[in-house]
Amino acid sequence: MYQQLVLTGIMLTLVGCLFGTKIKPAWLFAAAIGACFLTGLIELEQMLLNFANPSLITLILLVIVSIGIEKTTLVQKLSHVLAKGNLLSTVAKLGISTGFLSSFTNNTAVVATLISAVKDNPTHSPSKLLLPLSYTAILGGTLTLIGTSTNLIVNGFAIEAGMAPLGFFDFTIVGLAVFTVGLISLLFLVRFLPDNGRNDQEVVPFYVEGKIQAGSKLIGKSVEQNGLRDLKDLFLAEILRAEQRIVAVSPKEVLQQGDVLLFVGDIKSVPLLTQFDGLKVVHDKHEMTIEHLVEVVVSHSSKNIGKTLKEARFREQFNAAVIAIRRGHDRLQGGLGKIRLQAGDSLILAPSPSFYDVPDLKREFVYISGLDLQSHLNDKKSFAVLASFVVTLGLGIAGIVPLVKGLLVLLIAYLLCGIVRVNEVKRRFPLELLVVVGSAIGLAKLMIGTGVASEISNAMLYVLGDFGPYGAFIAIFLMTVMFTELITNNAAAALSFPVAYSLAIGFGVDPLPYVMAVAFGASASFISPFGYQTNLMVYSAGNYRLKDYFTIGVPMSLVYSITVLTLIPIVFPFK
Repeated sequence: MYQQLVLTGIMLTLVGCLFGTKIKPAWLFAAAIGACFLTGLIELEQMLLNFANPSLITLILLVIVSIGIEKTTLVQKLSHVLAKGNLLSTVAKLGISTGFLSSFTNNTAVVATLISAVKDNPTHSPSKLLLPLSYTAILGGTLTLIGTSTNLIVNGFAIEAGMAPLGFFDFTIVGLAVFTVGLISLLFLVRFLPDNGRNDQEVVPFYVEGKIQAGSKLIGKSVEQNGLRDLKDLFLAEILRAEQRIVAVSPKEVLQQGDVLLFVGDIKSVPLLTQFDGLKVVHDKHEMTIEHLVEVVVSHSSKNIGKTLKEARFREQFNAAVIAIRRGHDRLQGGLGKIRLQAGDSLILAPSPSFYDVPDLKREFVYISGLDLQSHLNDKKSFAVLASFVVTLGLGIAGIVPLVKGLLVLLIAYLLCGIVRVNEVKRRFPLELLVVVGSAIGLAKLMIGTGVASEISNAMLYVLGDFGPYGAFIAIFLMTVMFTELITNNAAAALSFPVAYSLAIGFGVDPLPYVMAVAFGASASFISPFGYQTNLMVYSAGNYRLKDYFTIGVPMSLVYSITVLTLIPIVFPFK
């Protein structure tokens, strides 16, 4: 009884903090499993063993090995043919290609690699393609055991609960149906996406800041005389002069030393500003230039959310200067230093060489262009990397070599051949994922072992008993979907699995359909840009509004849910 009360208190606190605070899930899960250890619910050795779960190790290795896959020329070559044809054929080709790639590699990496090609395509508006790119990456992840982290996590939970390991293609029948129905739905829904074309006045461009230095030839001359009214794809929107803010800038406005000029426009036109004597885009004490720019998107788990660049000590923290910001359709005002960062903000950085050595880049930023995706392998090396990866998967699927061993050997080979560098492994190592999943496995085992999950399932049995196993199955799926939209997909799987497993035992049916409900429910993130990383990645890139996710995401979620709830009991009977 003592154990149940203590664990219930810990779990309620965990759930409350996940929903009600901005504390990173990794910290919360680590604190929860730590509290279990301090209160005597789990021994140290048992707690640490959870972090050596084979499914978790496989997931970590897949994330690291994907660094080498990203560098191949396959996706780059593929992207060149995607924009050919009308909009529907382009969405279809993009969806099929993205889904296939996402079923075998990290879907975040697939989206990160394709996003630039989609944005730069000469035929269609990026806003018509980027959200379908994200959604088909999510759908493609449901096709195989390794397609998404949640499938591997749920497999780890199942093994720890005493179930047989899930097979590589156990997800494929339902996943293929979900992907097909989802892609067809997207072909109908794409017409409702905004057409934020390059010449559309509603598109919000980047917000760029330049400062007039002492001795500049711009001083004492008007905006018009300096030629600042006729810049290609850049518009002078404001001037900050001491505490004064000048908007609707007149062509006759005379510039002074120290004026901060605020431009809006295409980031590719920023180098034009360097042609003006004494106008510094990067007015920073560090050695930073705009010859090489890096685009990042602020993660929803960033510790800098709500802070200005000055409060966050951004330059000191990341060894990079922010030269431009874009936030969806919100029109920003005032200097860059006064803008409070939000999740989904696109930042253009002028990095110093040491920027790439900052340890927490991947935790702070969802997508980084020009960092890990800038150097690609030649065709020969690309073929070798892809072939070795396919062989490793084949041996694992056939049961000849365990996947975890094959991936470990493959990673060592990539390191020895220079395909993947040690500093890249350090930078990309998914520490937060390791902490969340390792802690969640321990918490799930405790919930089952102490009877807490059984008590929750008994309460649900009392409420849902008249609806039978299928009614409880629907409830578990919907609960997981709600969790994944409101928090994160991995946390949703961790919270739902022990209840789902105990509910199946309470009904005396096979737990497998309930486990599948958790796996597919944790991947059902379509309504919010913040529930899944790929959704957040395309948020600013496509100049989307929240209503765009709602307009397309709600019907997508309904179609997805109906397909899953219909097929899982057929493919995996309750018995």
